Amino acid sequence: MTMHFNDETFRGDYTYHNSPEAIRRFPFPFDQDSYMYSVNIEQHPGGPKGTPFEFKFDVDEHYVAEMKDREITLAEDPLRCQSLPHMELAGWDLLELIMVSKARDYPDLFTLHRDGNDWHWINKPLGIEKKFTFLDPTTLPCGPMEYITRQTQGDFALLHERDGNLWMDAGMVTSQADWSLDFDVGMNFFEWHAPVPKARKMGVFDKALKFLLAVGQGQHYRRLNWTMTVNPRLDTSPENYHKWGPEKRTITPENVGQKQFLRVELQTFFRLPRSNALAFPIRCYLANLEDLAIVPKWGRRLHRVLRDIDPDLADYKGFAVNQETIVTYLSQFDDGAPTSPGIFPDA
Repeated sequence: MTMHFNDETFRGDYTYHNSPEAIRRFPFPFDQDSYMYSVNIEQHPGGPKGTPFEFKFDVDEHYVAEMKDREITLAEDPLRCQSLPHMELAGWDLLELIMVSKARDYPDLFTLHRDGNDWHWINKPLGIEKKFTFLDPTTLPCGPMEYITRQTQGDFALLHERDGNLWMDAGMVTSQADWSLDFDVGMNFFEWHAPVPKARKMGVFDKALKFLLAVGQGQHYRRLNWTMTVNPRLDTSPENYHKWGPEKRTITPENVGQKQFLRVELQTFFRLPRSNALAFPIRCYLANLEDLAIVPKWGRRLHRVLRDIDPDLADYKGFAVNQETIVTYLSQFDDGAPTSPGIFPDA
């Protein structure tokens, strides 16, 4: 598998860019022309081939740059990675899941040799080669969750099940949409979702928790979530709001197509075999309005969704201050034609 990795940045000069292939495979989150909340849970993996849904852990042209950005964020704030003591076994579970999956799905990029508990891991894109003893933390430079998530795109929460609830007791979170691991670690499912407007009253999270608690061994699921952000910044944490918050005021009718980004999270769920914890990877994809409008169906639909969205959601999703400018820009791509069902581009 031949793959080109972009030389790009997610801060400072913002050189992040999507190739035509990356735009075509972007996980567009809207399956119809309106939006309130959508559970949209499907089995994962399961394709289609060539999409971010094909494999358990998607690796794309942004891989190396995203890992460099994670390293920068962790150097500035080590508390973006935390694991309560009882979650170490879950960290080993996650390490195994990711290493086995990547070595199987991307054999030209990753290799894993296992002889009992003697493991040999090779990560070619990052130039990493490591022999270690599985389940022996002294043989790794850091904890197992941190070790493997420093090499895997997206954020990760490890959820411990107890008292009929899920508790966020470990995580690696450096590309989040305005929430804080340091604040949320140790909270239960309803506590860390408390800021979402109207969802608890609608029963959305009661249903979601019931579903997640029922996820069994060998069952893998996914869903899409989304928000909006100005500039292709991965780290939109509350801790750094003073850096990215003011950027919202830089949007103009002239630059909105390039600077306003749709930020999509591919959220996946895996029940881990030894610990029985639930792994919750949250992979972030970014595309600006210009990118999205290249696909006619997406340009039409995004205009309709953002034009008619509930005002509370526009605020929660981070674009209320620029909504009029965004909708006006997108209106040029909406010719009034009907859109086909589903999220994928028309053939």
